[in-house]
Amino acid sequence: MCNKKIMQVSRDKKKAEAVKRMKAWGIYPEIIKQFEDEGIVSESAPPFGACYWLNDEQKARVAKFEKITNALVYHVIHSYTDFGELENYLYVSDYPNEWEMDHYCIKRGAQLCYVVNKDIPIFSEPGMIGIALTPASGLTRTW
Repeated sequence: MCNKKIMQVSRDKKKAEAVKRMKAWGIYPEIIKQFEDEGIVSESAPPFGACYWLNDEQKARVAKFEKITNALVYHVIHSYTDFGELENYLYVSDYPNEWEMDHYCIKRGAQLCYVVNKDIPIFSEPGMIGIALTPASGLTRTW
């Protein structure tokens, strides 16, 4: 028997769900359009939380995460903390039964995400983070 994980939800359905979440967060509409039309994942970067396209290294890390988890990353929040430089992946999981809870959390300014610690990779892990909209219509990690 093959151990290959089978995707439960199509990429198109995950993309539609991701667009809903991007709108719920209030991300700049052009960034949402680029994701919806072209599949471009952007990051919100300090100091103002403006949105930029991912570079090739970031795209490779996102692709690796998506391959392992069958998730769809729709936005990255870049942050600098006392415990390292972080890339916080906002994603839609392969499990629709989790999506309602994700919407509940978004309404309260939080989301379960995968955090890549670029300085100390062994500290990379999933976790709940606080998120707020920036004046530049990007996102920032609040806790």
